[in-house]
Amino acid sequence: MTETPAAPPPSPADPDFVLVERTVAGDHKAYALLVLKYQRRIERLIGRMVRDTDLIEDIAQETFIRAYRALGQFRGEAQFYTWLYRIAVNTAKKALVDLKRDPLVSESALKGGGDEDGDETSAVENELTSAETPETVLAAKEIAATVNSAMEALPEELRQAVQLREIEGLSYEEIAEVMNCPIGTVRSRIFRAREAISAKVKPLLENQSGRRW
Repeated sequence: MTETPAAPPPSPADPDFVLVERTVAGDHKAYALLVLKYQRRIERLIGRMVRDTDLIEDIAQETFIRAYRALGQFRGEAQFYTWLYRIAVNTAKKALVDLKRDPLVSESALKGGGDEDGDETSAVENELTSAETPETVLAAKEIAATVNSAMEALPEELRQAVQLREIEGLSYEEIAEVMNCPIGTVRSRIFRAREAISAKVKPLLENQSGRRW
């Protein structure tokens, strides 16, 4: 009988997997960076699924809360965004069903995230059957709103540097060229921005870490 080869371990160089491991180990600012990196992409995804634009932000926020609570199930067998994508899709579909609306999901939206995550998201999907409570909805709003407000409160040079790094994915060298400053200055600005965002988000994540849906 031929054994099915095991999935290759995630690359140590995968920055998302490193951030997941750091979050699970208790480094809350690492998750703030993941939220910062993927929030806009998740909101665009959800925007393709629902008619009501007022729902987009709430569903995105809840997606990140659910993902945070399920990080221990993420083994790196799929890309983090693929895993997060499936949580977002199921969160959006459940929200629409709860509101007794028909989910408006295009074929391209459903296929865009891929299915290679397989069993990794099945356990998370099971978690999505539980009803939302006012506490979880409020927590979702608070965390995403806090990330946004922390970004807005940053000095312009810090905000631009961290956006170019975490959202646009530019290298330190590219950011230095864009911002016309030394690489050392870029690193300092990004570090200070991350610390400022983490300081705002950490208390909210700590409050959620001991709860269950």
